[in-house]
Amino acid sequence: MPLENGWNPWHGCTKVSPGCAHCYVYRIDGAHGNEISSCECRKTAAFGAPVAKKRDGSFKIPQGALVYTCFTSDFFIKDADEWRPEAWRMIRERSDCRFFFFTKRIERIYDCIPDDWGEGYDNVIIGCTVENNAMAQKRLPLFLEAPIKHRTVGVEPMREAVNLAPELAARIDEVAVGGESGPYARRCEFDWILDLRRQCIDADTAFVFHQTGENFVKDGRAFRIPRHLQGSQARRAGLDWKPYDR
Repeated sequence: MPLENGWNPWHGCTKVSPGCAHCYVYRIDGAHGNEISSCECRKTAAFGAPVAKKRDGSFKIPQGALVYTCFTSDFFIKDADEWRPEAWRMIRERSDCRFFFFTKRIERIYDCIPDDWGEGYDNVIIGCTVENNAMAQKRLPLFLEAPIKHRTVGVEPMREAVNLAPELAARIDEVAVGGESGPYARRCEFDWILDLRRQCIDADTAFVFHQTGENFVKDGRAFRIPRHLQGSQARRAGLDWKPYDR
């Protein structure tokens, strides 16, 4: 299993769709008295983390790491256009690592990719977030047409039963699903998760049940699941699936 690292080159984001209503970034910032600044995208002190080195000259982020990128913003947000070319330069330099980010702004991909992108970088995984059917129908055609080598779809926070069967016939490496966290979380139903898992199995597409969310409904019963248990409860369900699991 690859080493996992996080890299947030910029922080802060504007809400663009229903899935953003109770964004965890706003909630965490609010807990520290900084909720207003959540919508102000700003470069972070960790901007140069991929190429930062230890005293012995080795990289702090080790070779082979999977780097979860920009999880407190959106890598394609317009506010970061000035900084993104340098971020791409570091990603190219660290071709020995894989960089993984989600976006709700897939329509901006052609404004954001570097000149040498071609059909995509081998070490970049792009995920497109689609929290409901309306967003799936809006974003996924653009996502599937774009030059990307490694694609993931994130159905988080899942807001309804989502039909991805037409898109799964195309090249999608993985579907990651999860409910909404936080005290105002909207419900996520276990039957929705099972149905999407079935779609993935039928299409030979990997499936990951990431987290239950706070407001989880199973067999007609609603459960309030604390944040620290949402990931472990999802794993206990044993629903993760890969094509070679057949």
